[in-house]
Amino acid sequence: MKKIEQIVLAGGCFWCTEAVFQRLKGIQSIVSGYTGGHIKNPAYREVCSGRTGHAEGILVSYETETITLKTLLEVFFTTHDPTTLNRQGNDVGTQYRSAIFYTSAAQKMDCSAFIENLQSEKVFEDPIVTQLAPLEVFYPAEDYHQNYYNDHRDQPYCSVIISPKLQKLRDNYANQLKTE
Repeated sequence: MKKIEQIVLAGGCFWCTEAVFQRLKGIQSIVSGYTGGHIKNPAYREVCSGRTGHAEGILVSYETETITLKTLLEVFFTTHDPTTLNRQGNDVGTQYRSAIFYTSAAQKMDCSAFIENLQSEKVFEDPIVTQLAPLEVFYPAEDYHQNYYNDHRDQPYCSVIISPKLQKLRDNYANQLKTE
């Protein structure tokens, strides 16, 4: 039996984060959705308003023997800006915050140590503002948000914003990618 763990990563728009992590070996599944807010079963338009407190994120189910949490974190911190509070590029609001929602005490400890190491090594010019919190509840986004980039790669947002992130992923993590 393969050991599967889950973690929620919020790195701005979930279309971007989903597209990146779908391409990694050892990823069993990705679900785009909402977490970290204060209302039940939020809809996209409510989350986009910024009033629900939810972050757009992806629920990552991964095979621990194939991909480590450390590798997931390396990819996460390479493919978004963890130093901008409540924003990724032109996407602005708490729903686009950088956050990690862990599912175990071990994940919390490993994520905290990873972030502390990035800070002490001064990997980023500005301080890391990534929120680290326990996963309490995750709400899957509407069906049309799932597998978004793969289904809509010719749309301007996808080609201008997501495609460069995928190129950065290929440039830095080619050995971690699934064969296409």
